[in-house]
Amino acid sequence: MRYVCDAPGGRTWFRLETEAEAEAEAAAMRHVVDKYFRRAEALARESYRAPAGAPSFEQAIGLKDYIARTMPLFLTLRADDGEALATAMLPPNGRNQAGFRTIIVGPANSDPYPAQGDAIEALGRHYGVTLPRAECFPLRLRAKQRVVIGRGSAARPKRF
Repeated sequence: MRYVCDAPGGRTWFRLETEAEAEAEAAAMRHVVDKYFRRAEALARESYRAPAGAPSFEQAIGLKDYIARTMPLFLTLRADDGEALATAMLPPNGRNQAGFRTIIVGPANSDPYPAQGDAIEALGRHYGVTLPRAECFPLRLRAKQRVVIGRGSAARPKRF
């Protein structure tokens, strides 16, 4: 994990950089962020093109940096004792991107905003973006959707 920024109350945001870190986050938070991490990393890896004319042994040089630049940011909010508090998926480089759905969830896909709203705001300030609950917490309408559209519907909200 790589340090990103501090948040109020002794909490800290870190970037998940490896599949193992994403798997540990998924286990700690009881969701499937590791699935999204693997998918995003595979897409970035597949889109990489080595510089033309580079010798075969040099073609993978730059792959790691390319993946880090092009895949979404997977972030974890940690308490000062290391407890996982929230998980976020932001666009590459933390910049707004058309069609990208930012997701922020708490343990077991719960709403992190009541307890971690100030930390989420600090993350937004760090990247220069707003992270409103209405746009970033995908499960906010879950109970209403079950009542309105029923159980087996394909129109479910995206979640970790």
